[in-house]
Amino acid sequence: MKERFEQFMTRSRQRMAVFMSGRNGNDPFNLFLLIVDVAILLLATLFSRRLGGLLYPLLLVLLGYIYFRMLSRNLAKRRNENEAYLRLRARFSSRFRVLKERWVQRREYKFFTCPSCKAVMRVPRGRGKIRIVCRKCGSSFTGKS
Repeated sequence: MKERFEQFMTRSRQRMAVFMSGRNGNDPFNLFLLIVDVAILLLATLFSRRLGGLLYPLLLVLLGYIYFRMLSRNLAKRRNENEAYLRLRARFSSRFRVLKERWVQRREYKFFTCPSCKAVMRVPRGRGKIRIVCRKCGSSFTGKS
């Protein structure tokens, strides 16, 4: 019995691999869309009387789009969509990464913004009043570290 089940699972995996060859499959953008879909589902269940009627059709459309992207054979277009999503995600995550680094370094360094070019500079704390020269534009200003 166990042997038959393993053979069935092996054949099923092979058939699925053949079916999915040349198709987009799952990517990070699809995962993001699925998370958004689950979040909307939670909102729809919490506010079922007022928003449920509006959100359930949106859920179905979004789920259909997820399956469409997953089963699509237009790999170039799906790759471009995924790259655009990854660029947007990198832009947001880099801002949070910079804020996290500044938060971790806040005890040893003080951060200043150049008044002319808006570049951010890091200066060691405890040096008193110092003159800071921007490496990007060359302008100088004073600040208390």
